[in-house]
Amino acid sequence: MRQWGTAINGPFQTPYGRFVIEVLRGQAQVDFLPNALTGAVFSIGLFAAGWGYGLYGLTGTAVGTATARFLGVDRGRITAGLEGFNACLVAVGCAVFLGADRPSTALLALAGSAVVTVLTGAAARILATWDLPAFTLPFCLTASALTIAAPGFQRVWHQDAGPAALPRPAVGPAALTFSDLWHAFFANVGQIFFMPQWYVGLIFLAGVFVACRRAGALACVGSAVGICTAWALGAPAEQVAEGALGYNAVLVAMALCGVFLVADGWSLAYAMAGAAAATVLTPALAAVFAPSGGHAFTWPFVLVSLAFLTAAPAFPRLRRVERMPAAADPAGG
Repeated sequence: MRQWGTAINGPFQTPYGRFVIEVLRGQAQVDFLPNALTGAVFSIGLFAAGWGYGLYGLTGTAVGTATARFLGVDRGRITAGLEGFNACLVAVGCAVFLGADRPSTALLALAGSAVVTVLTGAAARILATWDLPAFTLPFCLTASALTIAAPGFQRVWHQDAGPAALPRPAVGPAALTFSDLWHAFFANVGQIFFMPQWYVGLIFLAGVFVACRRAGALACVGSAVGICTAWALGAPAEQVAEGALGYNAVLVAMALCGVFLVADGWSLAYAMAGAAAATVLTPALAAVFAPSGGHAFTWPFVLVSLAFLTAAPAFPRLRRVERMPAAADPAGG
């Protein structure tokens, strides 16, 4: 089925126009979608959260894409946006955690967006040995390194206190109100880009549906599984409502049903199990990273998805999606 925003026509056939399309596809590939229109919607969502976030997202994606071009990365990967999504997340992450209005943050975001392109190549080559995608592993490595190192540099860290947040038992009411539920449902999608606002998540979800209704439905399933798992285990309602526990579940559900495994009843059940596992792993990794602020990033998604994809060949009822041409390949493939 042809997706809107996947063709390059009209004025976008010029070199500059093609670059714009590649950048927008790079943003969309955060959710596995090689769709320029979806990338434009995602950009609108980031600008709705704050002009700085939108600017960092576009600039980071552009730098990552341009770096890949400069280094001679396969054109198919660049055209599909596969060289932009990690850079997008690195840049937005810098803006969120280090302050979007700081010149040092802008410089770090630019450097990180270029460096993550190198890490993408390294991760892709290593994981290709086992026919596994890199997912957002390059972003996780870069973002974790930046946030751990930042307090050690006075021109980078501008907060009075250190980032340490020692692990402690969950506190606060666990009962979810109707308001908590619908806020969490959309915030789980928004938190993929570190945005806890429900309306930003709604915009992102609309962008996913623009590209593929099945992908949108699976994002909804992942969000629901994340909410149910967190509630069943007694997570604080405030954290659930902010999407802090469910965003990895959204990515896992989309990855394991339709993107890397053929979509059917078996892969749906498998994806839901993976989404629940990612929800449980999120606070665990937040505790591990507590000395540097407790940022789990998308580590739970990466670790769970890699584990489940590695195990998939052992289960005959699960089938890997056949590799597509690079221009249509999902993120990290």
